Amino acid sequence: GLQPYLQALLSLYKFFCPELVTITLPGKMKVFFKNPDGLWKAAIIAVRQRSQENSAVSRPLFLSTAQAQSRKRKWNSQLIIPASSANKNILEKDRGKNSVSLLSTNESFPVEQLQTFSQLLQNIHCLELPSRMGSVLTNPLLLHYMNYIEDESVHLRLYYWMDQTLQEECTWCVADNYQHEEEFKVFLETIYKAECFLQEGFSSCEEFLYRSLPLWDGSCCRSQVLRLLSWMPLRDFFEIKSRLCDPLAQLFLTSSLYFKCSVLESLKELLQNWLNCYAIHEDSESDS
Repeated sequence: GLQPYLQALLSLYKFFCPELVTITLPGKMKVFFKNPDGLWKAAIIAVRQRSQENSAVSRPLFLSTAQAQSRKRKWNSQLIIPASSANKNILEKDRGKNSVSLLSTNESFPVEQLQTFSQLLQNIHCLELPSRMGSVLTNPLLLHYMNYIEDESVHLRLYYWMDQTLQEECTWCVADNYQHEEEFKVFLETIYKAECFLQEGFSSCEEFLYRSLPLWDGSCCRSQVLRLLSWMPLRDFFEIKSRLCDPLAQLFLTSSLYFKCSVLESLKELLQNWLNCYAIHEDSESDS
C-alpha cells in the first residue's frame, strides 16, 4: 500500500523526474525528510540577527536540524558551574558524627566533607558524587576520582551534562548568546584546566569542537577554542583531516598573521600531547 513514507519518497522522484511516476499523489503531505541545508540556513539567520543590534530575537536558533530551546536562560542569566551537592538526608544523619566514624561505616561519603587527598583514598569506594556533575570540573579531588573510577555511568553523567551545556551556551551556535561571550569563555577555560589536570580531553568537548568548528568565525573565544584543540584525542587520519584540519584550513587561508601563528601553536601542542600519550603507552607496555 501507499504508506506515508513511500508517498514522500515517490513525491521526490516525481518532483525531479515526473515521467518516472505516473500515479496520483496527494498534494499535501507531512515532511518526512529534513532539509539538508538546515545548518547553513540557521547560520545565515544567526549572522543576520547579530548584525542587527536593535532587533529582537524571537527564539534561540541552534545550528542543527532539530532545534532545541535553552531552558536555563529563562531562570538565570549567567552560566554558573554548580557547586557540589549531596543527599540532604545523609548530611543531616551524619552531621553529628565526626570524620573517624564516617570512615568506619559503609555509608556513602558526601563530597561536602571531602577535604584532603587521604580522605579520598580512604573513601574512594563509598564516595557520593554531587547531584550536579558540573561541579566536578572545579574540584581537583573529584577529578582524581574521575580519573580512577571505571564506572561508566559516572562518566556518562558528566558527558551528558557537558555536552548539553556546550550546545546551549555556544556563543556562535545560538543566535541570542553572543552577548554572553565572556561567560562562555570562562566556561571553556574551566574545561581546559580540567583537561590539563587529567592530561586528556573530554569526549563531549571533542564532539562539540567537531560539530561547531565548521561554523566558527575564528574570532569568538579564539584563545579558548585553540587551547581545547590541543587536547583532541588521536583519531584516524581521514577523520582528523575532514573534521579538524579542513575547517581550520578555510579560516587559516583568509585570516591574519596572528591567527595563523595561534593555530600553528595549538597544533604544535596537539602533536606534543599525542607524542606524550604514545610514550606513556609504550612505557606501560614495556613494564607489563
